Amino acid sequence: MAQNQLKSLYNDLKRSFEAKPFDLKKCGSLLAKLKIGLIETGLLTPQGEHNIDDLVVARDILEIGAIWSIRTRDVPSFDRYFSQLQTFYTDYSSVLQPSKNEYPIRGLNLIRLLTQNRIADFHTTLESLPIPADAIADNQYISHPVNLEQWLMEGSYSKVWNARERAPVEEYKFFVDSLMGTIRNEIASCEEAAYESLPLKDALTLLFFNNQSELLTFAQQRGWQVDLSRSLITFATKGEEQAEIPKQKLISSSLAYARELEQIV
Repeated sequence: MAQNQLKSLYNDLKRSFEAKPFDLKKCGSLLAKLKIGLIETGLLTPQGEHNIDDLVVARDILEIGAIWSIRTRDVPSFDRYFSQLQTFYTDYSSVLQPSKNEYPIRGLNLIRLLTQNRIADFHTTLESLPIPADAIADNQYISHPVNLEQWLMEGSYSKVWNARERAPVEEYKFFVDSLMGTIRNEIASCEEAAYESLPLKDALTLLFFNNQSELLTFAQQRGWQVDLSRSLITFATKGEEQAEIPKQKLISSSLAYARELEQIV
């Protein structure tokens, strides 16, 4: 693919990316063509000297791809784009002007690591960022996942929930929602082990749902019995052996986190 054709497709991609509403399908089609062009021009994973303008275009394409991946809820695709961007963020950082999307994307990667319970990787990645530790609080894209990690470790789930509305960019909400899904299932397992039943309004509050409809869908997925006339949720009856399963899961989860902490230290 010729450079002029690559830049023409890139301009089309930018227009589609900035369109209101965002054209996901067209962006996906253009990104597929542009990645082939980047491979053919040696710009997907560049080495050595390249024209600065060409490097900027390649970086912009990959950054749009990373954001597009989150908007399409494709985490493996985001991982690939983020990995390809590392060459631009590290090897060419001395010759390229900083990108306005770099830290929003770095922050998204940190939250992704949290959703995958990769605590050691989270801290290793955080420590490798090219900003001083005492400047993290001033960077809204990095301080947001740092706060999330702290609140998760404290069990301050209400703060995690409220952080969704304070996300510095819209794409962060996707990963916060994923975190809340994990949190809800952990809370639900504890409720099942501790109670035979709960009032609907209490379950709604404990599980951080916005409305009863969301709670009823979740209850159905968990196999709970819902009595709307009494506004009561009854948890599925478990035998003695089955009742131990949630506890064992919680113990295993705690041990896994302890091992992660040992790797950090």
